[in-house]
Amino acid sequence: MNHHVVFLERDSLQVEVRRPNFEHTYEEYAKTTQDQVVSHLRRATIAIINKVGLSEETLAQLPKLKMVAIAATGYDAVDIAVCRRHGIAVANIRNYAIHTVPEHVFALVLALRRNLFAYRQEIEQGRWQKSEQFCLFTHEISELFGATIGIVGEGTIGRGTAAIAQGFGMRVLFAYHESQKKKDVVLTPFEQVLAESDILSLHCPLTPATRNLIGMNELRKMKRSALLINTARGGLVDEAALIQALDDGTIAGAGFDVLTTEPPGNGNPLLGLRRPNFILTPHIAWASTEAMRFLADQLVDNIEAWVAGKPQNLLT
Repeated sequence: MNHHVVFLERDSLQVEVRRPNFEHTYEEYAKTTQDQVVSHLRRATIAIINKVGLSEETLAQLPKLKMVAIAATGYDAVDIAVCRRHGIAVANIRNYAIHTVPEHVFALVLALRRNLFAYRQEIEQGRWQKSEQFCLFTHEISELFGATIGIVGEGTIGRGTAAIAQGFGMRVLFAYHESQKKKDVVLTPFEQVLAESDILSLHCPLTPATRNLIGMNELRKMKRSALLINTARGGLVDEAALIQALDDGTIAGAGFDVLTTEPPGNGNPLLGLRRPNFILTPHIAWASTEAMRFLADQLVDNIEAWVAGKPQNLLT
């Protein structure tokens, strides 16, 4: 079979992506809006996507499509059940961000626990320069040694985060959930993790069961001194509840790399937060050069393996 491969969101990867090693034709688009998906994939037997959605209605208009290669780990944009019913193979990326995301988690954690942005603001405002002694004691600084980190999701990124935490001398709790896959990890009841964590870090997929996993009810169960870190999916957290929790001191701070809608519209209230205890980065925790190269290679490996009849990393 002569496959026609279409990459819908080429600009989502800032590294070279090699062409598959089998007979095929190829098209790529820098970006694809939702209303362009069907026209761009009309002839495709293999689609490469990142975040653009493939719903049941869209898939029904693409009878030639046989495989979807997702250039990411998250797959909530694709209707997996429909793909399974129609025999469309779906493969995602595994284990590519095991260093870059945990490193980003601790970049956020350290900045917040040591109040780096607040102290930088003090310098910009000239307060250190006017100090009567050599240092400034205007904001609390907390060590990580001996603190407890709660991790929701015990996959490779969750484990990578735990490994760094243990290097700091932290106590690690993995939160219990119904769909546990890693039998060698001890899980702690979710309510206990909320209550005991000094830092709660999210590393689970976005599914109907995990949407708004953290709302006001959960935030109120956390310590008032706790931090919430989300480098997974924006929809895991009720953003309005988070703002309220930061406003009234329910939690001490938060570091986010993801939002519910991306790119965010100007109306997203988290964009307007100007406070040193909240850090927002533009979904770049995964985007180290090394991780993107690994991802790009595995993306094409997944396609080549499926064409060769030896599929890997399948979700269907």
